[in-house]
Amino acid sequence: MSKRIVLSSLIGAVALGAVAAGGLALASAPTEPTLEHGEARYTAPSGGSAGSFVYTVDVSDDSGVRGLKVVAWPASSKLDPTEAELRSAESATCRSVSDEATRCTYTLKVTKREAADLAKGTWYVSALATAEDGGTTFVPRAATFDLTR
Repeated sequence: MSKRIVLSSLIGAVALGAVAAGGLALASAPTEPTLEHGEARYTAPSGGSAGSFVYTVDVSDDSGVRGLKVVAWPASSKLDPTEAELRSAESATCRSVSDEATRCTYTLKVTKREAADLAKGTWYVSALATAEDGGTTFVPRAATFDLTR
């Protein structure tokens, strides 16, 4: 066998191996979770019953969803939380609806006393989704709602 044939066969084998390895690397790279159909609503306390703030969103990722952190904040505060700050925020309750999709709901009860201290007007919801494979998605303004009394 000539050296030319052996060399070209060897180069072809190395090229195929590199393509296969690259394909495996792409297949195992973490993807970012997606957040869809997010909705926030505030219900003021009335009579003797507490009010509530509820944020619901569908989170999906091909590896599954580990969790969702949520914080609501008034636009007038100029708070604008960061991804790092959301890592220590409260967690939503998440329930799987399929292998890749989860419905997450964050609920916060609001008493009359607490409601009296809340800023009226526009509020934002920031969310941080984490996938089972470690991928994250930070949405600084995942939802908007109006707080009225």
